[in-house]
Amino acid sequence: MDGMIVTGSEKMLARKADGIGWVTFNNPERHNAVSMEMWEALERIMADYTADPAVRVVVLTGAGGRAFVSGADISKFESERSGEAAVAAYQAQTARAYDAVYDCPKPTIAMIQGHCIGGGTALAVCCDMRICGESASFGVPAAKLGLGYPLHGLRKLVDLVGPSFAKEIFFTAKKWSSEDARVMGLVNRVVPNDQLEAFVTDYAKTIAGNAPLTVGSAKFIIGQALKDRGEANEAACDAMVKACFASEDYVEGRRAFMEKRPPQFKGR
Repeated sequence: MDGMIVTGSEKMLARKADGIGWVTFNNPERHNAVSMEMWEALERIMADYTADPAVRVVVLTGAGGRAFVSGADISKFESERSGEAAVAAYQAQTARAYDAVYDCPKPTIAMIQGHCIGGGTALAVCCDMRICGESASFGVPAAKLGLGYPLHGLRKLVDLVGPSFAKEIFFTAKKWSSEDARVMGLVNRVVPNDQLEAFVTDYAKTIAGNAPLTVGSAKFIIGQALKDRGEANEAACDAMVKACFASEDYVEGRRAFMEKRPPQFKGR
């Protein structure tokens, strides 16, 4: 069903429209820096979108036009990350939120305008695709703050840009332009700022209009292809391919092609 949904946090907005589940980080006065409350809300939102068959693609973005996500809310460090137990709890929650995005069986798009820093870059890397405006900037300033990044987080970045660029991003802790990000493979597309929302909306609608079983199986199988040989779940991959060919959507796709009309896929 289209419309806004309750997130449990005024700093996290969520709405559904035209098969798209929108997630907006709504803390513009702090460049959409993320607190524990916001990470918790993100996990709940992603669970809702994952369970809702009407949502076929998820778009994550930031409010205000100046930032996607600028990382953790440093003003909350004393209350949320000041002791060993607090640090462990915070890291566990952020890991669950990142995993909720990364493990979502549906396509995810990061729509990036302005700053995408630290945890924002880590979040964007968890998405399937990243589309940014020309003025977007990226960076992971961990080396300037004395922060450590866990293996599973760094692995996602290495899988995306390769080890050399991942080292450059972390070693220098510098900001990178949208063009730098495109060259590194950190983003899929760079578009003019004033066209970003329209471009991403059209992109998401295109994906939402395609066969959900095919799109979902492609996402899963590509994920398995990244694993070492022998570790991939080939049986699950084969089962998903067979399910596509046995689906009503496969019949609909063929009929629509022959009848020269847009297909109406139902995900079954």
